Amino acid sequence: MTRKYDLLTLGRSSIDLYSANVGSPFEKIEAFNAFVGGCPLNIATGSRRLGLNTAILTGIGNDQVGNFIKHFLDQEGIVTDWVPTIEGTRSSAVVLGIEPPDKFPLVYYRENCADINLNIDHVAAIPFQDFRAAAFSGTAFSKDPSRTAMFYALELAKKNQVTRLLDIDFRADQWFDPRAFGVTIRAALSSFNIVVGTEEEILATFLTDKEQLLIKHQQISAPEIRGNIENAIQEILESGVETLVVKRGKDGASIFQPDKDEVKVPGFPVEVLNVLGAGDAFCAGFSFGLLSGWDLYKSVRMGNACGAMIVTREGCANFMPTNQEVMNFVAGYGGL
Repeated sequence: MTRKYDLLTLGRSSIDLYSANVGSPFEKIEAFNAFVGGCPLNIATGSRRLGLNTAILTGIGNDQVGNFIKHFLDQEGIVTDWVPTIEGTRSSAVVLGIEPPDKFPLVYYRENCADINLNIDHVAAIPFQDFRAAAFSGTAFSKDPSRTAMFYALELAKKNQVTRLLDIDFRADQWFDPRAFGVTIRAALSSFNIVVGTEEEILATFLTDKEQLLIKHQQISAPEIRGNIENAIQEILESGVETLVVKRGKDGASIFQPDKDEVKVPGFPVEVLNVLGAGDAFCAGFSFGLLSGWDLYKSVRMGNACGAMIVTREGCANFMPTNQEVMNFVAGYGGL
């Protein structure tokens, strides 16, 4: 069955203000560079640059930041037909420090932000029958009305035989209680075909004690979480998810499927400049592979390549690689 669009991404978008002083402690930053970001926007951009016909559902405020985000999406050729301007809200913002190799503090400005005000009507406007796949992100489930809108989008995607992918996207400070993240995501798991996350995000899905969570240097996107990863992986597979991909940073990624052995997919060794956005680049590359008819191993390897390229670059969406750039990169490592 031929469908008009390849991929729909749903959830947050933002202006990202990245430290222009790489290596400087946050309190000594003198200037910022303005980019765009947010997990779904990054995935949309990455997949579009690789060659997919991609659309996004996100909300923007009636403000200059919203214009900034929309202009970027339009320039990229991402379909924005269903991006509402939501009156009475503000477009989201993120401020980030860059202290390689292991400190990347970030501050969210998401009070009453536009994308968390996406509602059932915004979802109902989307022709799900025209899409092959939809990529959801965990943060969009953090508050209503977006939470209910996402559950509704899942229903419609399932009804229209759209492949449903979840990027777990755990951001602890976006939830009134970090344990609420797990309760909500567990309720949605059985509706997804594919789940992608880091070990920490998978553990967060089964968090029962706040003491299991530790965030250092305000690294919201890289928490430390204690728990039993094998049990968490098994529980996700038992929920009905067909494929779980565990992102392991420099060690590549692992593919898990019910009643099958773990498949390890090696990564690409590179020098890290900024880890933020690597997981979204992975999802873009992985989605491109799947929607190009590649097998899981090659699709994950493509994801690993995109993630490796992004960690060598300054930001997220603005720096996503093109298809040709990825092919040139992997050629140096013997290909995919």
